[in-house]
Amino acid sequence: MDQFKQISTFAEVATRGSLSAAARAEGVAPAMIGRRLDALEERLGVKLLQRTTRKLALTNEGEAFLEDCQRILADLDAAEGAVSERSARASGTLTISAPAGFGRQHVAPLMPSFLSEHRDVKLTLSLNDRVVDLIGEGIDVAIRIAALTDSNLIGVKLADNKRVVVASPAYIKRFGTPQTLDELSRHNCLAFSADGSQRGWTFRQSGKNVTLKVEGNMVCNDGEVLHDWALSGKGLAWRSMWEVGAEIDTGKLVTVLDEFNAPGNDIYAIFAQRRHLPLRIRAFIDFLRHAYSQPNYWKKS
Repeated sequence: MDQFKQISTFAEVATRGSLSAAARAEGVAPAMIGRRLDALEERLGVKLLQRTTRKLALTNEGEAFLEDCQRILADLDAAEGAVSERSARASGTLTISAPAGFGRQHVAPLMPSFLSEHRDVKLTLSLNDRVVDLIGEGIDVAIRIAALTDSNLIGVKLADNKRVVVASPAYIKRFGTPQTLDELSRHNCLAFSADGSQRGWTFRQSGKNVTLKVEGNMVCNDGEVLHDWALSGKGLAWRSMWEVGAEIDTGKLVTVLDEFNAPGNDIYAIFAQRRHLPLRIRAFIDFLRHAYSQPNYWKKS
């Protein structure tokens, strides 16, 4: 119980930005909040918060620990809610935001099945590639292909994901397989560009992430177009596994430079912090996690 109270207090302080605010929310003295944090840091043997009389800031270790704590607390809240509302039915309007390409391929096709299980739910799905303001725009759940950085939100990981460099077998047969990152300069690279600025390709080399600006004669601001160009043999493309996994499995695309793949850019469901999460949100997140966890899902998409 003491360990749980320390963790929940740490998350509350980090979210509210001060010991006094967390103390007021719980109705206890700030000194008690401070003692819990001290005990937590002593037990873990690491500094989680840099505290002065005027400022509070998370350490690097604190930021990483906060993400884990928020996930644990969200899972516990969901478990409690599931028990207390077992006889209840999900209802109301569910507003979802997702990246355009991913949403078309991996969210929209699943929605009829979700609604057939939860007949009292209505949903609104918004597909766009900008980072939405969940609270300001009234979004219940946002699907993001990136780790959570906003401590005022909760992130639940839905699935693993990574980016790979792919090409068609015909392209590889004609131009060969690049063996090093330097050899990318000798290949036609199909780059993504938004607002005139190219989004570089990120790799892992000598223990560090490196981002390279690539060269080619075809640039587009739509990932689906780059995907199609790669399939038709126009060049190399740096795409997410959620997009190209099925073609890799069938041999329509092959991966290159796999030994330089950067760490995964995983898929998350993001929602605002709530003490009692509506059943429709929990049901939707659980539905996606179950669907994405099926062994053959990413191969047949």
